[in-house]
Amino acid sequence: MRNIWLVFWHEYARQVLRKRFLLVLLSLPLIIVLSGGVGVLAVVVMMNNDPIGYVDHSGLLTNPAAPAQTAERRVDMIAFADDASAQQALEEGQIQGYYVVAKDYLQTGEVVLVAEEPVGENAQDDFVDFLKVNLVKGLDSAVAERLMDGSKIEVRALEDLTRKAGENDWVNLVIPLVMGIFLMLAVNTSGGYLLQAVVEEKENRTMEIVITSISPEQLMAGKILGNLSVGLTQLLVWFAVPVGVFLGVRPFVPFLRDINLGGSYVWLSLAALPAAFVLVAALMAAVGATATEAREAQQMAGLFTIPLFVPYWLITPLIESPNSLLAVGLSLFPLTAPVTLAARAAFTVLPVWQIVVSLGLLYATAFGALWLAGRAFRLGMLQYGKRLKLAEIFRRQEA
Repeated sequence: MRNIWLVFWHEYARQVLRKRFLLVLLSLPLIIVLSGGVGVLAVVVMMNNDPIGYVDHSGLLTNPAAPAQTAERRVDMIAFADDASAQQALEEGQIQGYYVVAKDYLQTGEVVLVAEEPVGENAQDDFVDFLKVNLVKGLDSAVAERLMDGSKIEVRALEDLTRKAGENDWVNLVIPLVMGIFLMLAVNTSGGYLLQAVVEEKENRTMEIVITSISPEQLMAGKILGNLSVGLTQLLVWFAVPVGVFLGVRPFVPFLRDINLGGSYVWLSLAALPAAFVLVAALMAAVGATATEAREAQQMAGLFTIPLFVPYWLITPLIESPNSLLAVGLSLFPLTAPVTLAARAAFTVLPVWQIVVSLGLLYATAFGALWLAGRAFRLGMLQYGKRLKLAEIFRRQEA
């Protein structure tokens, strides 16, 4: 166990303290922070809290009722007797613009906006709410509130009516897909580090010295656990920064308040994460042990990363039929299971047996890949400079 710990710490420290790792680690959060900052700046630029005027020819806004003041509704509404007085106020800079409500507004819905420069989107939204409040004025409070809310369409799952998707829930469906992308980036990055380390140490024959004091299985276990921790470090930082930005921006962006960061897909992702790391890292380590040079190993390793993207290529049928034979098959195949399980959990209730079998196969395959990596490394050291074929690993095991 001590030997595994020494290898683990060596691998972790060597990768984490590299400038390249720090650059990769900070680049994604920096992009997210900049994107969030640009988004907030765009919202702020499009807002204008200066008063807005209106000229009512319809009589609808005589003795008007004002909407309740909220954090998003701050623009004052100023009534003008005629267009001339409103135009004068606009030219003097007292208002950012004014609306002219047509005489036959109740029949035509005609409203004209007059402004010298674009009016803030928040001011336009506030005036629409102002009109709505006065259109329902005098009705029963429950009816008025229902009319103000407008129509809301929700799609519910037959197997669990508490699971729903509406116009404000679309972001919650995107979150597991984004989590899958973060997972794939971290797995590929840490697996790439391990692949490069194995090939380099094999090429310069450092392995032959190390192997005199540690078994191949212990060496592979330490390397894989070390790179697994590197990937987890990346995920921790990559998730912490977006969540921090989300919590900071949420008060200023109304639709973000409907986002739910919880859900079964979060627990499924966390349950599949360790095995997914070990599986991909072990397969890449096995490739590195069988290859004769780094370029060849990188080309072969691409075969293990392609399946991780398959659920995204087939995302449309997965969304439309999350319980189809295709979706179940992708959930059971170890290399596509981590992303597919989380994506399906956002759209349907997964049977317990599918979760158990999928995670069981994933962990069993991960342990098998770990054994394969150790076996490939042992035989690869005996055939220095020669490419080791996968079939030879099992033939020699039988002998």
